[in-house]
Amino acid sequence: FEGFDDRDAAEGLRGTLLINSEEARTLEDDEYWPHELTGCAVVLADGGVVGEVSAVVPSPAHDLLQVKTSAGDRLVPVVKDIVVEVDVRGRRITIDPPEGLLD
Repeated sequence: FEGFDDRDAAEGLRGTLLINSEEARTLEDDEYWPHELTGCAVVLADGGVVGEVSAVVPSPAHDLLQVKTSAGDRLVPVVKDIVVEVDVRGRRITIDPPEGLLD
């Protein structure tokens, strides 16, 4: 496990599902692996910077983007009405949040 040099670092992987690339299923055009979204910049439709995705949090209804902002972490539901564009290659996610979501 390259990059996990001691037991404490490896402990952070507990509960993580590890799949080699040969076993991973092919994703649809609007599907992404969590590691592809982590680290992406999050911006508003008008170009305003919101923050950066620090994690993808699974939930029963839909995944949530944990976004690190200047005001602290915010959770953004990954639904088409809010997440309007994902550019994995450009490392950018555009959102159109309802009023109060980022407060």
